[in-house]
Amino acid sequence: MAFIAWAGLQVAFVAAPAPTSHVLRDIDGKVHGSLENPSGWKWTLLFFMIHDCPIANQYAPEIQRICASYGPKGARCFLVYADPSTKPAEIRAHMKDYKFTGIPAILDSSHELVEKAEATISSEVAVFAANADLKYRGRIDNLYAALGKPRRVVTEHDLRVTLDALMAGRKVPNPRTQAFGCFIPPKQEK
Repeated sequence: MAFIAWAGLQVAFVAAPAPTSHVLRDIDGKVHGSLENPSGWKWTLLFFMIHDCPIANQYAPEIQRICASYGPKGARCFLVYADPSTKPAEIRAHMKDYKFTGIPAILDSSHELVEKAEATISSEVAVFAANADLKYRGRIDNLYAALGKPRRVVTEHDLRVTLDALMAGRKVPNPRTQAFGCFIPPKQEK
């Protein structure tokens, strides 16, 4: 704390606390910027995963298609493993089994990203703009009408509609949708 005295008046200047930074560090320790300061992209997509969630696993091909389609347009995808008990070896095996390539995996054992996105379901996705501005959180599409009730045909592509709107400079038509999947377990207390 610094003090300045001037004509008998003392004024204290207190440094403001640094803003929280949500660093995007993959399971190999590599930092890929942060939600507040993306490193070379405009939109950050966080796909919340639990390695043994069948609904989230069913989305693996669509997640990869979305990342391949929107990556060249300024979106960067991350798989966020939200079960604190998951080990990096399990994540690597999961990524190999579901053929995830080119998408960094983050183990969010402290739930910093889960809390920032207010995510509760594995298969949920959050889209952030720079400065950690949450633009969308919810389902990838409407494959599931209810838990355990898949549709034969997907009729609403919520995430793609969101990304198309953002990239065209339009407002996101429906910034919150309900995802179906496995509940994200609570973080482990230290």
